[in-house]
Amino acid sequence: MWNQFKDIIFQALQYLQSLTGDWGIAIILLTVALRILILPLTLKQTKSMLELQQIQPKIKELQAKYKDDKEKLQEETLKFYSENKVNPFGGCLPAILQMPIFFALFGVLRELPQTVKGNGVQSFLGIIPNLSLMPKDVFADQGIVAAIPYLILVIVFGVSIWLPQALMPGDKQQKMIGAYMAIVMLWFGWSSPAGVLLYWDVSSIWGVAQQQITMVLAKKKALELAAALPDKPAKTNSSSSKALDSKKSANKSGKKSNKS
Repeated sequence: MWNQFKDIIFQALQYLQSLTGDWGIAIILLTVALRILILPLTLKQTKSMLELQQIQPKIKELQAKYKDDKEKLQEETLKFYSENKVNPFGGCLPAILQMPIFFALFGVLRELPQTVKGNGVQSFLGIIPNLSLMPKDVFADQGIVAAIPYLILVIVFGVSIWLPQALMPGDKQQKMIGAYMAIVMLWFGWSSPAGVLLYWDVSSIWGVAQQQITMVLAKKKALELAAALPDKPAKTNSSSSKALDSKKSANKSGKKSNKS
């Protein structure tokens, strides 16, 4: 089953490469096609992340209230999610769906030199000579100058892990976790074929752009809804002020009567 899935990825890449004449462009086109395919899920992912950020203060209140009762905290948290129709795991599915493609591409690119004959056929626009090579191997065999294009892919890979979390509204602790994860993933990128890094980098750039557009549209919609609501708080404040003034007048009248 897994080998059949890898064959599908390879055949898709080979077809796109035959159209473009470049393995790197073929990987980019495959990435774009896959991102379009999972677009409804990634839009739902961003929506779930925004909803979770909005209800975070209430979740912290529950954590403080039931800090000594873990079972009650879990029960109340799940109840709160249910009442507000928020799925805390809504953001996981797109990432889970991409992982089999990621690892299949990893295997395909490692086997590419044996599968496809020819000198330099695995290049990307001449910038990256061989997409099947790992940055660490290029650095070890050819030196720092030859490894620069590969190092750029690794750095973008690390940034792509950190940036989506950094751009989302949230507390500093979550952002620090994202930063530590990005540093750890740099090592993984250092040991991955360049073509896999290209796939992930293009996918992440797409994801960040989509996230920002979705957030801007969501904020715009929220402002429009807020503007459409009647100005109830202002009326309430006005009524409260009148009531307070009446109470003060009554108190003054009472004091005058007592003096008399």
